[in-house]
Amino acid sequence: MALEWTNDDQQAVDTARVLAADAVEKVGNGHPGTAMSLAPVAHLLFQKVMDRDPADDQWVGRDRFILSVGHSSLTQYIQLYLTGTGLEKADIEALRTWGSKTPGHPEYGHTKGVEITTGPLGQGLASAVGFAYAQRYERQLFDPATPEGESAFDHYTYVVAGDGDLQEGVTSEAGSLAGHQRLGRLIAIYDANEISIEDDVDISFTEDVKARYEAYGWQVLEVSWRTPEGYVEDVEALHAAIEQGKGELEKPTLIILRTIIGWPAPSKQGTGKIHGSKLGGDEVAAVKQVLGFDPEQSFEVADSVIEYTRGNAAQRATASREAWQARFDAWAAAEPERKALFDRLQAGEVPDDLADALPTFEAGTEVSTRAASGKVLNALADVLPELWGGSADLAESNNTTLEGKGSFVPADHATKAWPQGSYAGRTLHFGIREHAMAAILNGIVLHGNTRPYGGTFLIFSDYQRPALRLAALMGVHPIHVWTHDSIALGEDGPTHQPIEQLATLRAIPGFEVVRPSDANETAWAWKTILERRDQPVGIALTRQNLPVLERGEGEASGDVLAHASNVAKGAYVLAEAEGTPDVLLIATGSEVQLALQAREQLRAEGVQARVVAAPSLEWFAEQSAEYRESVLPAAVRARVSVEAGSALTWQGIVGDAGRTVAIDHFGASADWQTLFREFGFTAEAVVEAARASIEAAR
Repeated sequence: MALEWTNDDQQAVDTARVLAADAVEKVGNGHPGTAMSLAPVAHLLFQKVMDRDPADDQWVGRDRFILSVGHSSLTQYIQLYLTGTGLEKADIEALRTWGSKTPGHPEYGHTKGVEITTGPLGQGLASAVGFAYAQRYERQLFDPATPEGESAFDHYTYVVAGDGDLQEGVTSEAGSLAGHQRLGRLIAIYDANEISIEDDVDISFTEDVKARYEAYGWQVLEVSWRTPEGYVEDVEALHAAIEQGKGELEKPTLIILRTIIGWPAPSKQGTGKIHGSKLGGDEVAAVKQVLGFDPEQSFEVADSVIEYTRGNAAQRATASREAWQARFDAWAAAEPERKALFDRLQAGEVPDDLADALPTFEAGTEVSTRAASGKVLNALADVLPELWGGSADLAESNNTTLEGKGSFVPADHATKAWPQGSYAGRTLHFGIREHAMAAILNGIVLHGNTRPYGGTFLIFSDYQRPALRLAALMGVHPIHVWTHDSIALGEDGPTHQPIEQLATLRAIPGFEVVRPSDANETAWAWKTILERRDQPVGIALTRQNLPVLERGEGEASGDVLAHASNVAKGAYVLAEAEGTPDVLLIATGSEVQLALQAREQLRAEGVQARVVAAPSLEWFAEQSAEYRESVLPAAVRARVSVEAGSALTWQGIVGDAGRTVAIDHFGASADWQTLFREFGFTAEAVVEAARASIEAAR
């Protein structure tokens, strides 16, 4: 389509530049330069290219916009204001201040119209790949038969990224996957202004980005506003490149746009001085003079600008939505079953009979919780078509494959081991890219309401941490499957044996860690995970076999153990004492069996021990004070925690008189039985700790 760029458009662009300069000047800190030079890019996207509705930022048919250069938050905020998407000029004036809708970096759920929290560089571009994954999968899930470009589920993901994003390793991982997956509806504009905080990026970044991304399998286009005749903001050329990107549906597109940061600031443009600090009063005044604004006025926005930008955005939204609604209604009428699935997913619901699909594991047998998890996933696959996921090249170890459901990959990328490839495939193959996997999962859940999961060893959660933290900050719900959850993974040795990981993951606010104690608890843990949608979660699973416990149908009583459905409470009385307990044995995962064995030994000594299974401390903290007191009565000060990881998590639970059976040093290479014996994870060690705690509590 031909681009119409009028004086109204240019006036809106120049207004955006002045607002960026004024906002940072007022608060005294921030990043004005990129917002100034990207003003025409942002205006082009929001006013000419993207299908978005200022009145409904959750419209399913919208194009997604991701500002990966999150420090340039004004690039997005000003467009949300000019288009009337929930922000007003006062919000721009309140940039980076307490209680404002315009924090220093865009925050999902805080500011209307923001699709993802971006701050740490690289996360936005990497998660954008997840958005594109989700668009492809949801298209096949809901509307596989409609020709390309004619479906209500055909939309684009647009990204604005910078030099810093391209330098972060996570974008290399994710970029490789995007090219491999041929995600043609992903279009990234790389603002190659060649400036960072340390000024000219040539000091650290001189690679051929074009060649790198072409090697990944991207279409790479170049537009330079730096010409021999001077700096020319050739919006038409950029628009043509975007249109070319939209037309290439077999490759993601990277548009390398060569700009001058801070244009048209007379003395600071093109320098690091305008990247991350205010311009200064004289420079701001000079910018306004260049653009024809009154140097004495701040936050000057002509009524005609607002009238044009909001009117144009609303008019385009009306036209886009009318066309989309016709496609959507036709699809809904033709596909009632898929429409019912769509409605359920939009409502964030699981089937009422989800529990009926859970497998039951026979008491007295031995099953690793990773194997149990794999059986649960496959049992749920048929009743949850929204469930899809995979592993960072550890499928056989993580047990994350959905058997017979195919691989999410272009058909010609199928292999002998993985012969079924399509965009309807439900097994994801991330390769050895743990960080990108976590970022992509964030993008998938932000895009829509499918339920993705990704697997690796617990130790490699360290590679994922920036994306895990952002998921928690946003309150979104990717599922992480972490196997090999303790030193009991054995012979691989200390490089692979997690020590501090459980504790440090629990330290992330809003992140849920679940460590089930046997196969049936694993099954019910999955049910609870899938019923919850407001926080990220990681389920930590064993490599070694564990006994499947003989359980009753309800609460613990006498020698009858509690039913595994109690996992939903986070911690529960698994085995009850006779009368008031003398000591509480609190355990997670594979160590629960040690606590049960210790209970029997203590009973033989006349000591009454209650065993508390504590698969999720986060879920337990959500329970009522009365329930928590019923499980861990304050009057019982003798307490022992048992977990094959750092003691850091447990001190506040066991208290001054309590004891921890834990490990706060690195492991060794040996079979798991030897490691547990040598490092003190035995029933006898639990008994000894219980005796010491009882003595300390007197």
